[in-house]
Amino acid sequence: MKLPTPDRIFTGVLAALLATATLTSCKKSPTPASTDSTDASAPSSKGSKAPAGPAPIRIGEFTSLTGVNASFGQSTHKGSTLAVEEINAKGGVLGRPLELVTRDNQSKAGETSIIVRDLISREKVVALIGEIASRRSLEAAPIAQDSGIPMISPASTNERVTLTGNCIFRICFTDGFQGRVLSKFLSSLGVKKVAILVDNAQDYSVGLSENFRKAFTESGGQIVSEQSYSSGDKDFRSQLTAIKAQNPEAVLLPNYYTEAPLVVRQARQLGIDVPFVGGDGWDSTELVTLGGDAMEGSFFSNHFAPESEKAAVQQFVKAYRDKYQTDPDAIAALGYDAVGVLADAITRAGSTDPIPLLEALAGTKEFPAVTGNITMDENRNPTKSAVIIRVEGGKFRYLETVTP
Repeated sequence: MKLPTPDRIFTGVLAALLATATLTSCKKSPTPASTDSTDASAPSSKGSKAPAGPAPIRIGEFTSLTGVNASFGQSTHKGSTLAVEEINAKGGVLGRPLELVTRDNQSKAGETSIIVRDLISREKVVALIGEIASRRSLEAAPIAQDSGIPMISPASTNERVTLTGNCIFRICFTDGFQGRVLSKFLSSLGVKKVAILVDNAQDYSVGLSENFRKAFTESGGQIVSEQSYSSGDKDFRSQLTAIKAQNPEAVLLPNYYTEAPLVVRQARQLGIDVPFVGGDGWDSTELVTLGGDAMEGSFFSNHFAPESEKAAVQQFVKAYRDKYQTDPDAIAALGYDAVGVLADAITRAGSTDPIPLLEALAGTKEFPAVTGNITMDENRNPTKSAVIIRVEGGKFRYLETVTP
């Protein structure tokens, strides 16, 4: 075994002292995050495996490839995979290829924490990408924070996700922003009276409804009825009957695509014919597949519209179509951007070590993402606009861009 030189010993001691002094909010665990000693032959999970050559930069991805939110997980994985392939085709990052190490949490509570610990301790990833559902991001965030590993959520909008600590970032807008977007949009339609049907078992649904209520009432609107249910419920007729009695001009349904179609179909059967409005959790073709004609005339806020004429968007859409033979949804675009923002930060940091990488991520400014240029604010949330999508003719149609 070759012994280290005095220079190497001094460099190592200095690096340790700097880490102790600088890493204040993030509890440190620099060893798992560094890939300088990564074994290129280490086992890889399902994902985009790097070719032979320099040791890859390993990125952990935890998502719901199966289970109730499989559509979301599959979309974000397709987007992140495409980004990794494009970056590697251009020579990788810092002369090294990226390797996406992907784990399926099966949309189950408790699975994410097991997966994230394994990605950090055994797979030696330098950063984490995930999750879509806010509840599962909140499950993962304390583990990433305690380990000192950057975590980037592509699409968890709950405000509390990035408040976990300075290791946690997101690519999507927040529920506070989205609530203001939906309030401004409905006000522009002349809507004054809104009913809300919230899923009390989902942090996403509760957070979005609270933020919408605050913005809408402050702008002079009225919440005429607020009803609730729990994920997995199938019969919403009692809540919808109570809503109908209050004659709302629109109904806010801040839930996921898995349940929105069933709710709206039952509402139409009861004679509720006002528009239903949702958030980005509606973004799946399953919404119209399951909801059919009942979803016609509904609206939802989103991060991305493939109809955008921006060159970066059209390049992404073409590459995605060429690879997957279908159009990308917003979740795929956010997965793509998450990898792009991370690769950009590694490049600017000149390292995969946690401290410079966290500083580079926090310093992201005007990154040209396909979901809108990204600048991280003081809470590691991006500043950006949102789009409104209308369900028309069984398709998602871009309606407008809203900036509260």
